[in-house]
Amino acid sequence: MPYSSTIDELRRVRPDLVEPFTDALPGARATVLGRLWGALAREPLPGVVDRDRDADTLVIRLTGGGQLSGPAAAAERFASIPADFTVQGSHGPIEGPTRLLAALGVHTETAARLAAELDNSIANLALARAANHEPDAVRDSADAEQAVVDGHPQHPCCRTRTGLSVSEVLAYAPEHHPVIELALVAVPADRWQATGDWPQELRDGDTVLMPVHPWQRDHVLARQPDLPVVDRTIAARPLLSMRTMSPLDALPGCHIKTALDVQVTNYRRTISPAEVADGAPLSELVTAVVDKAGHGESLRILRELAGGAIRVNGAPSASLAAMIRESSERHLESGEIAVPLTAIHATGARMVSGDPVSWLAEFAGLVLPPALTLLSMGVALEAHGQNTLVALRDGRPVRVLYRDLDGVRIHPDRLALHGFALPPLAGTRAGNDESALRTKLFGGLLSGVFSELVAVLSRTHGADPEELWAAVAAVGRRVYADLPDAAGDRQAFFGDTLPLKATIAMRLAQDSGVARWTPVPNPLARHR
Repeated sequence: MPYSSTIDELRRVRPDLVEPFTDALPGARATVLGRLWGALAREPLPGVVDRDRDADTLVIRLTGGGQLSGPAAAAERFASIPADFTVQGSHGPIEGPTRLLAALGVHTETAARLAAELDNSIANLALARAANHEPDAVRDSADAEQAVVDGHPQHPCCRTRTGLSVSEVLAYAPEHHPVIELALVAVPADRWQATGDWPQELRDGDTVLMPVHPWQRDHVLARQPDLPVVDRTIAARPLLSMRTMSPLDALPGCHIKTALDVQVTNYRRTISPAEVADGAPLSELVTAVVDKAGHGESLRILRELAGGAIRVNGAPSASLAAMIRESSERHLESGEIAVPLTAIHATGARMVSGDPVSWLAEFAGLVLPPALTLLSMGVALEAHGQNTLVALRDGRPVRVLYRDLDGVRIHPDRLALHGFALPPLAGTRAGNDESALRTKLFGGLLSGVFSELVAVLSRTHGADPEELWAAVAAVGRRVYADLPDAAGDRQAFFGDTLPLKATIAMRLAQDSGVARWTPVPNPLARHR
């Protein structure tokens, strides 16, 4: 039986989930297959020669002379995929993602690794759906983070958790709604490398207490027997990224980002020494640019307050590191809730109230003026649906929150024109490539966030997609009317195509950590 090892472990740890998991497998398989079909339809992939659309059928011709065919609608982003979805191959129907991947004829280590990731994604997606057959009420911001059952809305590896057992997924993944006890490791001063103001609550004299994810404690810290774990833990709820935590009774107003040597979608979730070093100074820089731009009320930066890493063999370890970040609650007023934008899509826009076109126009009016102005000043936010949150009051947007400064890109020359000097940075996120700057923002905010919102609001609220995009475009035109020196940015904003991350091309590449992009049609082009 497929996924028998998962079923065997469920029988031991959660027998109540065996039947729901088995029932959820066909739909999870079809969802991952559909997303892979979409990647084959648009990404620059080895083995693909060309693509044709004949009426409602997409045909993909392969290097070896064969071809694949299937519904063109299933290859659209954010498509709803039926549980019986298949792709027609040269030798009959293809029901599983690994068989579809094999049809490309790519026989490399990266292809074998990706096949395992796809299987892992199917199992964890089915497990997530089995445990969430009825949607939970969203009462607070942590609930909103944990409401994203299906994970990444476009990636075939949407639920990959390489490195976690079934019982560990149940214990640690946010879609299973656990409370996690973070360990605290005692780090002597000569083993500690930090930036920012480490909280006094996490100090014991000269010794630093660093929060460690329990999986990391068991699998990584165990190899450092000279670093003791103290007799105290921090109870916390995992947020959307799985390794960032919202403490229940400690560090008020803060979230804790932990290192986790587990692959989630594209990356192993460690914390690089550069991220530790740059978090606090980047937070101060970006916050200052937002304030100078005059958008400090509509866009709030969740600052990285401090970061630290344990030195192993004299060098800071990416696997033994943590960050302290401002929580979204610091920027909420009574009756408000912070919602990652991808959670709006994931929950069928249940948290949205009122007319959908005016809702999207209000949201665009909050996020586009600061984001586009910052771009013109030399700061591109990686504003995808996980990093970007909307504060809702009675279902209406009132401000935008942005987190994770590690993803920003900085253009030093633009920054200097506005009176800002780039602080010394350990990372490589600064450069004067304007195309890279625009790709960073538009690849997340337009290809991601707004495309997700238009898809869900049109599907669940009956809104006309063209009216929704017209509302976004109207805000963009108003912003650029006040930015006369940003003609190049405006041209890209309303250009014929937008950059979309080519996730499967990345996974098949030898340097799989390097972002790759593919152009997709820009709906804003019709509303220039």
